[in-house]
Amino acid sequence: MSVNVNRSVSDQFYRYKMPRLIAKVEGKGNGIKTVIVNMVDVAKALNRPPTYPTKYFGCELGAQTQFDAKNDRYIVNGSHEANKLQDMLDGFIRKFVLCPECENPETDLHVNPKKQTIGNSCKACGYRGMLDTRHKLCTFILKNPPENDSGSVKKEKEKKNRKKDKENGSSTGDAVNHGDIDAPEAVDREDEDDDWAEETTEEAQRRRMEEISEHAKNLTLTEDLEKTLEERVNMFYNFVKQKKENGTIDSADKEILAEAERLDVKAMGPLILSELLFDENIRDQIKKYKRHFLRFCHNNKKAQKYLLGGFECLVKLHQTQLLPRVPIVLKDLYDADLLEEDVILAWAEKVSKKYVSKELAKEIHAKAAPFVKWLKEAEEESEGSDEEDGEEDENVEVVYSSSARELKVETVKQETPDNNKEEEDIDIDAI
Repeated sequence: MSVNVNRSVSDQFYRYKMPRLIAKVEGKGNGIKTVIVNMVDVAKALNRPPTYPTKYFGCELGAQTQFDAKNDRYIVNGSHEANKLQDMLDGFIRKFVLCPECENPETDLHVNPKKQTIGNSCKACGYRGMLDTRHKLCTFILKNPPENDSGSVKKEKEKKNRKKDKENGSSTGDAVNHGDIDAPEAVDREDEDDDWAEETTEEAQRRRMEEISEHAKNLTLTEDLEKTLEERVNMFYNFVKQKKENGTIDSADKEILAEAERLDVKAMGPLILSELLFDENIRDQIKKYKRHFLRFCHNNKKAQKYLLGGFECLVKLHQTQLLPRVPIVLKDLYDADLLEEDVILAWAEKVSKKYVSKELAKEIHAKAAPFVKWLKEAEEESEGSDEEDGEEDENVEVVYSSSARELKVETVKQETPDNNKEEEDIDIDAI
């Protein structure tokens, strides 16, 4: 009996079918194992080597796998029901077979062992992208690329062969292979590149290199924007992480912003920065990296919401140290102009489990309550003072004391008229 490759599609006329998995349990005791009888047929329908789904089962079940290609026996240690493996196969199909754009299974994997990447291309819609290589199966795929992936592996072999021919002084090898090499690859051949030999001055070489660099840059930009949001966020994460590891993070705020804009993940920037730049010493780090966060959060309410999400994640990691200090840290973020009043008040209205558990989110909101109350009362106080016709020389304001960690009332002098002018835009570069 056959089933749809994408079992979320219920259409009985769906053209992509595969055989239903047949599992047979053999052996007893410690030697018990499950043989997937028709794995070759299933893998053929998915256009993947039979070792891939078998190894995927092993990764998901934490079990060892065995392959006997000559006898078409693909084994997972332990006793496993066919229905359970069939459901598990759906996960493999979603991650390693279906196109992320059109959900069509007409895809090919392209392994680049040198760069340790796995590409995915769809024959139906033309999609080209990279797989997320964090799954354990990806390590196996990198070591055992599919046979139909002749691209990168074939090129590596051809380069090695040409290098050997040159070292051996063999001109016959070049003559024989020349007709088999596609035109674009001829650029790699230093002795047959007539177009580049026309002009050999330093200026011409420099000009050509600039043209190539610009062309490569545009290609890279286009390819990166075609990637999924998750892939682009991971690229931005690795970019910031590298800046931190090589010690250039302090002066890299403009580069970090430019990379986020290039990958179209600017709003999510504060979430990534919070993870990499903040820890239990967040109060000192807010001062240190204020400029970095301002480039994302200034006049950007969506980025500020992601910053609050990043702060919740940080509290989860350092709960003992940071949970009691939630109101003080929020006050620091507010004073640093990283969070606006209305964003904080909107956040306080609703407890969300988007970043942390519902229970922890409630605790964080409960700890933040004194600061939120102070914000509301300060706003009301400000509105009330504006309505008064005559103001005294001194006013009473609600002031948040970070040292006392509580609200108190203080008498402060009225600000001079110069401060009543509109707030100027923040000069981030001057910070």
